[in-house]
Amino acid sequence: MDFQALKSQAIEYSLDQKRALVVGSVSALCVALFLLLISRGEAVEKPQVRVVEQQIATTLLVHVAGEVKKPGVYPLISGSRVIDAIKAAGGAKTGTDLSQLNLARLIKDGEQIYLGRESLNVFKGSKKAKEVFRGIVYVNRATVAQFDSLPGIGEIFAKRIVEYRKLNGPFVSIEDLKKVEGIGDKTFSKMESRLSL
Repeated sequence: MDFQALKSQAIEYSLDQKRALVVGSVSALCVALFLLLISRGEAVEKPQVRVVEQQIATTLLVHVAGEVKKPGVYPLISGSRVIDAIKAAGGAKTGTDLSQLNLARLIKDGEQIYLGRESLNVFKGSKKAKEVFRGIVYVNRATVAQFDSLPGIGEIFAKRIVEYRKLNGPFVSIEDLKKVEGIGDKTFSKMESRLSL
């Protein structure tokens, strides 16, 4: 490249041409510096890593008793239902009435699921044998007939108790019977001696 020739040509440029040349060169340099700075300063966005929490299944222990093929205590995963507990115990014995149980209810740890009904004392004072239950009423497995045998409890209240148990699960204490609509302290005191969990 002949610098002497360029120098002589530059001398021949007019003042306006020289200014335009300087302004163009400075502008090009500024644009180059700007592009260099923004390309070096860009942070590379890292993909967000989502941590998925896995729910660990909790094991529940349930006592399945009464008219099942294999009574006992069985481990079941949380979210299991009454029907699952009965299946774990080998299923219900033939002819067992399951209508008093809510088979779709979620089970709780440490509860007892009882199938069937306890024996009734039979009094034959008339032509028709009349069944009257005189024993202890286990509030978490008693039938409508057994609740009906309690003093101060008729068939309507007995059905109400069983329905409450189906919807809310087993009673934690015998005093929980007072949560059933219509059963107050006075009624409870009449039957308390015959109640048990």
